[in-house]
Amino acid sequence: MKHKIIPIIKKTDIPKEYRNNPIGLLLEYHNLDRKFDAYSQARLLIGMCMDNRKHLHIPDNFAFIIRSGGANLRYSEFKVSYAISVGQVKHIALIGHNHCGMVDLISRKEEFIKGLVDNAGWSKKAAEDHFMNMAPMHEIGNEIDFIASETNRLRKRYPKVKVAPLYYQVEDNRLYCIC
Repeated sequence: MKHKIIPIIKKTDIPKEYRNNPIGLLLEYHNLDRKFDAYSQARLLIGMCMDNRKHLHIPDNFAFIIRSGGANLRYSEFKVSYAISVGQVKHIALIGHNHCGMVDLISRKEEFIKGLVDNAGWSKKAAEDHFMNMAPMHEIGNEIDFIASETNRLRKRYPKVKVAPLYYQVEDNRLYCIC
């Protein structure tokens, strides 16, 4: 399925379903330099990649943030459930980004193995076994398609929670909506 990326340049660019809720506020804070409001409790759960090139412009206490390779929350589901149940969030922003290292992992196999041998002291065999066992679970394919499918999975799992698929463009440090 072909997805559309919508730039958020002004408040009216925010899709109606996200306006006047924490997802719209995230887009306003990050892209539109909205003045920060004060929060004593998180209003949103953000799932985003662990990539160090991404930094969100949001107020303190506004959101729980789970960082995981490729914004893959499949293995963080208890934390998601915790934010919803105990943290009482009713909105999730799932943020993928371009140039993600979890895309085409097989192309990084040798670099991965060498890095574990050189930097962690692993044997080549142990590093190779680790890669072969774990890479298939963490490969996301295309970033946009993965975020869309993970959004659909989370919407089915948590039907009362609004989940928004977003895309972070590394070159311009902006958030986009995926439709």
